Amino acid sequence: MSQSDQTIDAPERLEFGDIPPAGPASDTERLVVATYNIRYAVGRGLISSGILRKVGINPPRQRRAAVSKNIETAARAFSAGTKLPRPDILALQEADNATGRVGGVHVARELAAALGMSWVHAPAEIPRGVPPQAREWWLNFEEQIALHDEGDTGIALLSYLPLEDVTRIDLPWKECAWRPRLAMAATVVLGGHHVRICNAHIDPHASLDGQHDQLEVVLADANNIMDQKLLWETSILSRARNVLKFARSWRVRATRRHFRLERPRGVALRSSCTPTGSLCAMQP
Repeated sequence: MSQSDQTIDAPERLEFGDIPPAGPASDTERLVVATYNIRYAVGRGLISSGILRKVGINPPRQRRAAVSKNIETAARAFSAGTKLPRPDILALQEADNATGRVGGVHVARELAAALGMSWVHAPAEIPRGVPPQAREWWLNFEEQIALHDEGDTGIALLSYLPLEDVTRIDLPWKECAWRPRLAMAATVVLGGHHVRICNAHIDPHASLDGQHDQLEVVLADANNIMDQKLLWETSILSRARNVLKFARSWRVRATRRHFRLERPRGVALRSSCTPTGSLCAMQP
């Protein structure tokens, strides 16, 4: 799989790929946005591999090859148009860059290259040498990034359309000191309208108050651009009903449309149209 060079925007702590957008700003009013917690491209073996690690076995052995294969499978799922419409913009969470658990692969860059999409990656900037805190057992299947791993995880936006005014949004985090939480936002021009896209990785381990604190930062940032339409995706696994109620208190029209998508073999596919995600539209 081809790889592209990248540049780091140090003041904003964002990484921009050099794959140009496939087309100019669209004159249509149709925009397909998908969100995918890629889970460091572990594929469908997230739970089974987590169980095996508890007994001292850490598959797969050929980590880099396995991760690249999972990314190729994801690229086919998003480009084929059979399981879901081909997205114009794809929001990623838990997209690792050069960690040991992905065999050194840059997940967002690899997937963007396979899809021919431009991309921006926001690294989580996890603290080195800080041991992870205890988590709920039902969220404790993923492989932890090593304490002194030189790689990082993060979130990303992949797009066929030009992204403007890309912003990193650091979120408050108290109960998950081994993983900072963040969001990122960007604007696309569609049918003469400026549409703001926000990809937020909200902490599922935090208390409800902690999740609200993070959401307040995201929505406060959105409040600064209320002359634009906003599409907002949050990656949350619990308390979704409470989060949607909170979002509505900020004059957000929140929806949870559920599509049943058959999972392609080798990849755990989730989008904002599944029960684990929420897609909200904020109107001025």
